[in-house]
Amino acid sequence: MNDSKEDLLEAKRQIDSTLHKLQETVKTLEGKDPARCKSQITLAKRRIQAFTIARSLIERELEHLVE
Repeated sequence: MNDSKEDLLEAKRQIDSTLHKLQETVKTLEGKDPARCKSQITLAKRRIQAFTIARSLIERELEHLVE
């Protein structure tokens, strides 16, 4: 990976922001009518999983840059 530390930190900030928004979206949808919003909740939860994995990979890459 040839991304700079600054690029990785910015990507992590953006992912953290998106994760927060998705988590709030899930809370909102579950608070409404979970049965009616099932597909949107499922999609948001899958995106949370994907962004969590991406964040972990970025954090791992940042650790290697420090070493």
